[in-house]
Amino acid sequence: MAEAVRLLERGDASARDIDTAMKLGAGYPMGPFELSDYVGLDTTNNILQGWHEKYPDNPLFAPIKMLEKMVAEGKYGVKSGEGFYSYKK
Repeated sequence: MAEAVRLLERGDASARDIDTAMKLGAGYPMGPFELSDYVGLDTTNNILQGWHEKYPDNPLFAPIKMLEKMVAEGKYGVKSGEGFYSYKK
């Protein structure tokens, strides 16, 4: 999931395109952004922070500014109505 956010952050592809690629190309039932929104961006960010504390030299677990910003803005995904996608009715 972290690498998917980094792809988005760099502008390599949209969240929708990355999710579609992982579903169609890798056979995943949902893409990384759909999964992050479902689990909760706050939860995803907390897990990433824990891994970063345990493995500070591993670049895969480096904090992700985009994710931290979204969490600070209260965008947690499905549970808040907005994350990488909108769930507002």
